[in-house]
Amino acid sequence: MTKQMTGAKMVVQALKDQGVEVVFGYPGGAVLPIYDEIFQQNGIRHILVRHEQGAVHMAEGYARSTGKPGVVIVTSGPGATNAVTGLTDALMDSIPLVVLSGQVPTFLIGTDAFQEADTVGITRACTKHNWLVKETDRLADTIHQGFHVATHGRPGPVLIDIPKDVQFATGTYVPPAKAKISHYQPRVAGDRAAIEKLAELMETAERPIFYTGGGVINSGPEASRLLRELVEATDFPITSTLMGLGAYPGSGKNWLGMLGMHGLYEANLAMHGCDLMIAVGARFDDRITGRIPDFSPHSKKAHIDIDPSSIGKVIHADIPIVGDVGNVLRELLEIWKARGARTNKAQVERWWGKIDAWKKVDCLAYRGSESTIKPQYALERLEALTKGRDRYVTTEVGQHQMWAAQFLHFDEPNRWMTSGGLGTMGYGLPASVGVQIAHPDSLVINVAGEASWLMNMQEMGTAVQFRAPVKQFILNNERLGMVRQWQQLLHGERYSHSWSESLPDFVKLAEAFGAKGIKVDRPGDLDEAIRAMLEYDGPVILDVLVEKHENCFPMIPSGKPHNEMLLGSAATEGAITGAGGALV
Repeated sequence: MTKQMTGAKMVVQALKDQGVEVVFGYPGGAVLPIYDEIFQQNGIRHILVRHEQGAVHMAEGYARSTGKPGVVIVTSGPGATNAVTGLTDALMDSIPLVVLSGQVPTFLIGTDAFQEADTVGITRACTKHNWLVKETDRLADTIHQGFHVATHGRPGPVLIDIPKDVQFATGTYVPPAKAKISHYQPRVAGDRAAIEKLAELMETAERPIFYTGGGVINSGPEASRLLRELVEATDFPITSTLMGLGAYPGSGKNWLGMLGMHGLYEANLAMHGCDLMIAVGARFDDRITGRIPDFSPHSKKAHIDIDPSSIGKVIHADIPIVGDVGNVLRELLEIWKARGARTNKAQVERWWGKIDAWKKVDCLAYRGSESTIKPQYALERLEALTKGRDRYVTTEVGQHQMWAAQFLHFDEPNRWMTSGGLGTMGYGLPASVGVQIAHPDSLVINVAGEASWLMNMQEMGTAVQFRAPVKQFILNNERLGMVRQWQQLLHGERYSHSWSESLPDFVKLAEAFGAKGIKVDRPGDLDEAIRAMLEYDGPVILDVLVEKHENCFPMIPSGKPHNEMLLGSAATEGAITGAGGALV
């Protein structure tokens, strides 16, 4: 027997049937019928944000830390347009989201009605797919389709625009089992012949490397387990993009650290000098490749990815393998073992010798200070005092983000949440709240710069209201740090608008929100301040005053290849002779 219900009730029922436990949102006129239904039930928890961009970033943090799709509700017009930055961020970083937006009644669409916007048109470029539902009978089916599209294939955000009259009207509810999803069934099994070819190259490679990305984590825990098994069995070195940290343990013996523009010296030179590059769930982003004609010029490149459009888009793949990372890694392991589990052991050991020599450069070395907190030192102490705890880390965007990726270590997937592809300042605070809502008993830390943190500071109100004890670890250099660094190194030290002035007193700001504020400016007091932050049972802002002009190294200048890195002056000078690097 079919169920008849209003469109608003369908929304809530569809979310329940999809297993949704939490939604992030902000009410408005065009979604009041949905909010009325939310009021009349207890199965779904609603988190009231302070800005719709914050809602989407919270849903991203929730999704990335759980593997479940994040769900957002926003009203029409400005509510929907405020969500665009978060949608674009999620699309770039392959985060599964379902955003439900209210719309003016169908008979007012196109009349420039109050709070009307062409939401479908505006969000077409920043979603995997979007829908405008004009018939209540199609609403439930469309919502189920949205969840399917968001979570299958390469994950990403979808948006469903629901006019207010569709929410009021009565229609037939369609359960998930009867939803029309057959039109979108991405390929998940890799081509066996291509996988066999890769296994053959693994047997003879002299300088192999695994280059991994966020796609490993998106595939699920089994993909990370299989990756670890494959790395240990082959003894090949492994590096990762910013988004892939944690797929292979940061404490693992084959780990070279992150690669790319601010990646480690040994990781970048290994990528440049390898003869077999096995790209797993990575998309050859420009922050990784540097100057494309000089990117790993002498290697054969295998590219494993579930998104066929990513393969060959930037870098030619000698062995393209379209499929789910977990499925392909499982088959690759089976085939390679069936062939005898062989590698060119002598040459691989020689390759490791070269990598070990590069490691001696100690590219993350920095000059300490007894009077001023260096940002690198701040993150070293944060790592030391939180290592081994049930910890999740989010970041804002800038120098602090790169230092966090360099100095914090992740042994498990889904523990590191940062804005990679879009580089969204203001991401970290709301994302940390979303993570904390998903993991109420865990330690959640947002590593921030003061400028980026201020972009969505209003979400401290959400943290306090919902008792989310997020820890805001602000590296305060009173500068737009990364902008200032580029201006120093690449723009003749012309510091155009990269200094922050009239900054708030973060301790008083925390107290104004009802949170705890702590300030520290001396290295000798840092550990005590971090412990106080960790021990406080509630949201904390820790304002760490750091060296104002510290630069983040290593750094590959824009348009340069991997073997032309800038290194900090504390790195070992003798080891970079002939490598194309430069000391600053």
